[in-house]
Amino acid sequence: MSTVSKLACDVKDLNLAGVGKLRIEWAGQFMPTLASIRKRFAREKPLKGIRVSACLHVTTETANLMLALQEGGAQVVLCASNPLSTQNEAAASLVADSGIPVFAIKGENHDVYYSHLDSALQHRPHFTMDDGADLVTLAHTDRKELAKEIIGGTEETTTGVIRLRSMAAEGVLGYPIIAVNDADTKHMFDNRYGTGQSTLDGVLRATNVLLAGMNVVVAGYGWCGRGIAMRAHGMGANVIVCEVNPTRALEAVMDGYRVMPMIEAAKVGELFITATGNKSILIREHFEAMKDGAIVANSGHFNVEIDIPALEKLSTKRRIVRDFVEEFTLNGGRKVFLLADGRLVNLSSAEGHPAEVMDMSFANQALCLEYMAKNARNLEKKVYPVPEEIDKTVARIKLESKGVNIDRLTPEQEKYLASWSEGT
Repeated sequence: MSTVSKLACDVKDLNLAGVGKLRIEWAGQFMPTLASIRKRFAREKPLKGIRVSACLHVTTETANLMLALQEGGAQVVLCASNPLSTQNEAAASLVADSGIPVFAIKGENHDVYYSHLDSALQHRPHFTMDDGADLVTLAHTDRKELAKEIIGGTEETTTGVIRLRSMAAEGVLGYPIIAVNDADTKHMFDNRYGTGQSTLDGVLRATNVLLAGMNVVVAGYGWCGRGIAMRAHGMGANVIVCEVNPTRALEAVMDGYRVMPMIEAAKVGELFITATGNKSILIREHFEAMKDGAIVANSGHFNVEIDIPALEKLSTKRRIVRDFVEEFTLNGGRKVFLLADGRLVNLSSAEGHPAEVMDMSFANQALCLEYMAKNARNLEKKVYPVPEEIDKTVARIKLESKGVNIDRLTPEQEKYLASWSEGT
């Protein structure tokens, strides 16, 4: 029996629902792929009777995904995957206008954050939908008794997929999960174009600095780092890339960027953006080497990439000088500015990815959940890639929404590609 009717919500202010509804509708206009899936879900009800606990960034784009799942028959509960990423208006509208329980308040502290995760698991979900694997981890540790009915799940992020693959390798993953992040129509677009634009949007909203001519240091040259570097370069910045992977470092060189160790970059950088998914990327020795007025920001999922405790220990004084900008005065009077408490700067001080790219990411989420609903009981307890047909379906619908047609292979070409006998 579902416990949705027994669950309370925890949002900042339900009076924000009117504004939230308009913003959700606005985002929905730019999500034609998900809209197409939502229409089919409304007709076919492929998710009828299943309970879903989603731990995602509570944004207007996420709201459109929740509405699509609801149209498909799912009973959905949503909590935040990051304390600073919630859009309170969207959260209020989901509760007030759509009857979806939401547990998310922008700026919630650590204890409230984990109480919200717990509330989502109290839904006794059949499926989890995670962004960073915090919900899955809680279900496997402190709330094992609530995980017994979980059949499968999906994971949105690079960071989460890394955690889940580690769990699978250790034999502790309790149910199969699809790595939505690894779909081409997710990481090639969401991570590159979405993160690239929204990260700089967050930096600029917080600081209003001029990027042209600035030395911008990008830590990590995965899909997210590529996008950040590309957009910063496009705005006239002098981009420096720091990497540990020699292949990615070489790619950054071939893309025209300077590549060097972080300790060297720390001496010349003016804006530092981490996007590695790892911890302790900017540490004490880097802060000690930075110029006066250096700005540090993070675009990775968790706020562990910047060693904030080390920065605090080096500081003689700290104060908030703008929304999402904290000034740390170091010995000697040098200042380092930390954005958004080291959390995801694109979602903390801006609105996250544009709806156009989340359209593809959340289309993958919806279709992968449908796939899980049909197949999870026959899958092993490991991390699976997005089925290729789902990835291609998302790309196909997206192209159609843009009025773009492409060629198709002829039978002769298909035969040639499948054959080994025909050569020169």
